[in-house]
Formats: sequence, C-alpha cells, structure tokens
Amino acid sequence: MRGPHNFWRLVRTGATFERTGAMTVALEAMEVSPRLRFAARLLGRPFRWLGLKGDPSLPPVTRALTALGPAYIKFGQILSTRPDIVGVELADQMKYLQDQLPPFPVTEARAAVEAELGQPLGAVFSSFSEPVAAASIAQVHRAHLADTGEAVAVKVLRPGIEKAFRKDIDAFYLAARWIEILAPFSRRLRPVDVIEHFEGVVLGELDLRLECASAAEFAANTEKDDALVVPRPFWGLSGRTVLTIGWADGIGLNELAAIEAAGIDRAALGRRVLTLFLNHALRDGFFHADMHQGNLKVAADGSLVVYDFGIMGRIDEYTRRVYAEILMGFIRKDYRRVAEVHFEAGYVPADRDVEEFARALRAVGEPIFGMEANRISMARLLAYLFEVTEKFGMETRTELILLQRTMVVVEGVARSLDPHLNMWEVARPVVEDYIRHNVGPQAVLRDLARTVRVLARFGPKLPALAEAALINAGNPAATARPQPQRRFWRRLWLGTGAVAVLALGVAIGAAL
Repeated sequence: MRGPHNFWRLVRTGATFERTGAMTVALEAMEVSPRLRFAARLLGRPFRWLGLKGDPSLPPVTRALTALGPAYIKFGQILSTRPDIVGVELADQMKYLQDQLPPFPVTEARAAVEAELGQPLGAVFSSFSEPVAAASIAQVHRAHLADTGEAVAVKVLRPGIEKAFRKDIDAFYLAARWIEILAPFSRRLRPVDVIEHFEGVVLGELDLRLECASAAEFAANTEKDDALVVPRPFWGLSGRTVLTIGWADGIGLNELAAIEAAGIDRAALGRRVLTLFLNHALRDGFFHADMHQGNLKVAADGSLVVYDFGIMGRIDEYTRRVYAEILMGFIRKDYRRVAEVHFEAGYVPADRDVEEFARALRAVGEPIFGMEANRISMARLLAYLFEVTEKFGMETRTELILLQRTMVVVEGVARSLDPHLNMWEVARPVVEDYIRHNVGPQAVLRDLARTVRVLARFGPKLPALAEAALINAGNPAATARPQPQRRFWRRLWLGTGAVAVLALGVAIGAAL
C-alpha cells in the first residue's frame, strides 16, 4: 500500500483543510510564521476543490480532522489537551474528538459481539444500550451481565477500522520520507522512525485482547494507590474486537462546570492527575499513555477514574532513572547536571560541549520558574527546545516518544483543571521520592544483587563457558586442548570464583 497513490492522500489532506476553512484557523491558532503560513496556503488553495467536505455543523478544524479519518482524529485528540499551543477556543472545539464522534449502528455492534463471543447476545447480557461514547477506533455500550446483573462497559471496534488506519499511516510514511529528502536537517528527528513507532502503538490498540491484558496489569500495579479507580476487565467476555470491563460512574474531566457543581476541588484533582502519572511512569515503568479528558472521570468522592487502556507506555528502569534525574535537575535548576545526564545517556553526541549545552538548557528552564503557569507559552517553549536540540545534534529517542507525548497531554489535562498549576512544584516530591529509593548506594546494592541472581542461574555452566572463552581468546597454539592437570586447576579456579560471586549475592540479598 505504500506507493505513489499516497501522494493523493497528502494532497487531499491539505485540500480538505483549505476547503473546510481549517487551514487559516489552525495556522493562526498555532502562531505559525507568516512565511510558513503563506507557503501552506499556496500549496493548499489550488487543490481546494479536491478536499473532503466534512460535516458543516462542526467547527472548521474538527470538521477537517473527522473527515480525514482516524489517524488525524488521534492527532486532534492530543492537541485538544493543549490550549497553550492551539488556543483555548480551538482546544475546546477539538474536545469533540475525544468521545463524541458519530457512532456506528447498534445492530452492527451487536453482530460484532455475537461473532466475537460465539453466542447470542441475550445469553451474555441482559441489556445492551445504544452507544454511550464513540471515539476514533471504537465505541462503548453500557450493558448488564445476564448472570449477575453487574453493570459493564462493552467496547466494540469500528468496522473496517484497521484498513482505514493503515491507509492514513501509509500516507504519513510518505510524508516522513519526503521531509527527510527535502529537509536533511530533520533526519536527526528520525521522522520515519517516529511514524513506525506510531504504527506499532496504533496497531496494538486495534487488538482489544492486548487492552484487556493492559487493564489487568495496570490494575495490579495501582491497587494500593489512593483515590484511583481502575475498572476490572472480564477475560471470558473479551476478544480481538470486543472488550468487556467494569462500569465506573463519574463526571468526565472535560465537564468543568459539572465538576465545580459537585463541589470537587479542581486544583487538587489537577495535581492528582499529574502525580499519579509520574508515579506510574517512574515507579512502575508502565503508564496510561492516552490520558486525555475523554478517558478520565472523577467519582463522587473525588477519586480519579481511569479507563480505555488501548495505548500504554513502558520504559525500562535505566531510562526511568535518566528521566528522573533530568526532571530533578530542572526542578533544582542544576542545569549542569541535566547536561551531564544527557551526555551520560548518549542523548547528545560526546563531541559537543557540555558547558554550552548546560547554558542552552538554562535558557529553556529559567523562564518557567517564577512565572504563572497560564503565562507560559508551551508553543514558544517547544520551538526553542527544537532549536537547542538541532544545535547539539540530539536525535529523537523513539523509546521516549510515548512518554514525552503523554507528559504533554497530562500537563494539558491538569492545567485545564487548574490554569495556575505549576507542574514542577507538583512533580518535585514524586521525583525526589523515586530518586531517594532508586538512585544512590541503596540502588547500587540492589542492582548488584539482581545481577548476581541472574549469574546464579548460569552457575553450573560458568566454569565451562569461561574455560572455552579463555581457550579461544588466545593465540592458535592456545586453542589446543589443555592438559588434564592444567584443566583441573583452571576449573578449580573458575569454580571457586563462581562460588565467591554467588556468596556475595546471597550476602547482599540478605542485607537488602
């Protein structure tokens, strides 16, 4: 599918934005430079007649994105959480994309459930409602279990959604390749790798069995978290195209007036959203990576309800430590340490100057502190960060894309609840607690104990493996089979070393 026909999709994208009036609105909201604004209009206007009409009742940008398809809708969902980038008015318009898209007929949903579960709908559910929410990939119905009467949410994939997503992604690949050709400086950002990462995430979201597994793992990780509700998945009533999960009542986080009317502290709720995300990312290394307002509710007692586990992020322990040290460096205004961490992790080429990089980071970080959150232009901040990364040759880290994107979304959600929220102040105790337990002497001992436990599994093989390595590493004469006497002493020496390593591991394990 990745062929010249994708040029048509890219042309139609620009034409659709032009025809719906979204081009002008989007460029002005994002404060694009006059030169780029002129270039975009010049490329889009001649093909205006080729654009999709969309739903005239919707605002221009929302109209264009819904007409273009699910991948574009996903992009709009992200932007809907960033009023500081696209403006308050445009962000409010695009909240429609989170869970208010046109549903497909309930008859099709019923047929899909019966086909997936292999039995009549009435044998499983005593009731099955019309769609209560519809998003880019699936829609949700409220139902009751036939045997217990428990209320559940049944998520059903849109018919033909995988084919539609593949078409959009193919066009994105083409755009990424042309960006690399026409703008060589962009190659360090690895646009093709970014699209490849996006493809993997989206295709994973199209298999609801994986979402069921993610929901179960997330629930297990967070069962001790205060003021957090994670609905329980039902494995026997779920499959590739259908997911059944416990029903959770609450007020959507995009319903600000209703939250205030319920007497819920919006500022405290905003802090909780950010705190929980950081805890899950740093403590567990497994976090909800689609935390827009459409996937969050607040219960009557103020607890945060999280659902829709189609996109989850996972980061290894080393990356978590790097991320925590970078955050802590910014919080403490220790830009030299932030720069050193970037170099130690290999994020910045070793031939660059660490002092210059630290100075550039200071120029990014200092304007954030001592300023009201609602006065910070994230668009300008991101533009300056782009200049810094370009200057120092930093490449895009695909393993961090989901974390970075989610951080942007979560901050947007938190600030929609409390425009004066300072993310650095909220993040500080979480990051400090993580560093206290995971960076330092205690962490070193714990890492050593884990290493020894891994080596212990290979204990019986260590002498033979080491002996073979020593024989093959020498000169040709050394590859000859050793004499029995020499072999005996070598094995004795290696065996003694293995025992010593294991003993050390046991001692460390006992101490911890």
